[in-house]
Amino acid sequence: MATNLRRIRTRSLAPVQRVSATIGAMFLIVGFAGFIPGLTTQYGSLTWMGMDSQAHLLGLFQVSILHNLVHIGFGVAGIMLARTARTARLFLLLGGAVYLLLFIYGALIDPLTDANFVPVNSADNWLHALLGIAMVALGLMLPARLRERIGG
Repeated sequence: MATNLRRIRTRSLAPVQRVSATIGAMFLIVGFAGFIPGLTTQYGSLTWMGMDSQAHLLGLFQVSILHNLVHIGFGVAGIMLARTARTARLFLLLGGAVYLLLFIYGALIDPLTDANFVPVNSADNWLHALLGIAMVALGLMLPARLRERIGG
């Protein structure tokens, strides 16, 4: 019975809500993965923030405790804002804009200075660009309502 109710609830979500929740869940997974030795290389060098953190998620993306917490925060926001189509769209559009700004910021700063407080490397920058573009595009394109089925 609970499984059937869950299926009904999931089916009643608009596409924009499902995508917001999915992206939120992905951010949560990535945020927590940044705290797992093995998934995060050089885990012992993980610092609160700044360029001194030499920890890399999947050996590629530079992370810090702050960076991981930002991902977790985005994940929680994506899931919570998926409750309505309007707020799900808002998450995708504003979250995408934030990631585009992070891309620009990361491209403009010298990664070896204190300005790199998150920290980010070139892999992070390109991922931020792709995430930003994808989130904004999805926020603009996805329907906010379920399409009615004709003929049952």
